Amino acid sequence: MTTLQTVFAKAKADDRAALIGYLPAGFPSKEGGVTVAAAMVEAGCDVIEIGLPYSDPLMDGPTIQDAVHRALTNGTRIADVLRTVEGVARTGAATLVMTYWNPIDRYGAERFARDLANAGGVGTITPDLTPEEAGPWREASAAAGIDTVFLVAPSSTEARIQAVADSCTGFVYAASLMGVTGARDSVGEAAQGLVERTRPHTSLPVCVGLGVGTGRQAAEVAAYADGVIVGSAFIRRVLDAPDEASGLAAVRELGAELAAGVRG
Repeated sequence: MTTLQTVFAKAKADDRAALIGYLPAGFPSKEGGVTVAAAMVEAGCDVIEIGLPYSDPLMDGPTIQDAVHRALTNGTRIADVLRTVEGVARTGAATLVMTYWNPIDRYGAERFARDLANAGGVGTITPDLTPEEAGPWREASAAAGIDTVFLVAPSSTEARIQAVADSCTGFVYAASLMGVTGARDSVGEAAQGLVERTRPHTSLPVCVGLGVGTGRQAAEVAAYADGVIVGSAFIRRVLDAPDEASGLAAVRELGAELAAGVRG
């Protein structure tokens, strides 16, 4: 199993940022999700975030909402998410689950952490779980040997950044802008400032997500962040493709462009 620590150490040794790709489980199908994620890894992604489809996606923009809706229509459940993690982890990429808190809470925190670890997952990103309420999840994750990742935003105060950083073990997720996910013409200008504000509070890698969709943008972010997170742009390639083979080719093409970008 490849850990986040191994990934970031290797990227640092290569003098580059890590490339992190996001894809919901069950999209475009239960089997297809593993195939697309594997294509992302082949093209150069170091880490894959597998999204746990949820019916009330507060932070997701229209592209991810569309993909998540398809995943839910496909009947994707937590068991399918864990099977997806297992399949993707076999590629050698460090594999995380990105999920809202409610599904973990309903499944059982200790059970979810244990089952995720057994599937080869290395941790979770929980965008709506606050540091104040994260104690039981952090304990369950530590007991299972998986990492916890939380988010800082441009609006975060110094005290909030410190609290979030103290709750993280894998990396700190810096949301580049206020609002929902989605590729944009430019990455939020606040992203670099947020990374610079976060660094004094932690020795962990700081990774930027929300808005990155091209190799040029990946290169921009890689100049100041330890990791570049891309989700909607990959999903859009699959949504826009006339068939599965074309979608995989488009994903590989984008992955190669982004991988070249993080290598500057």
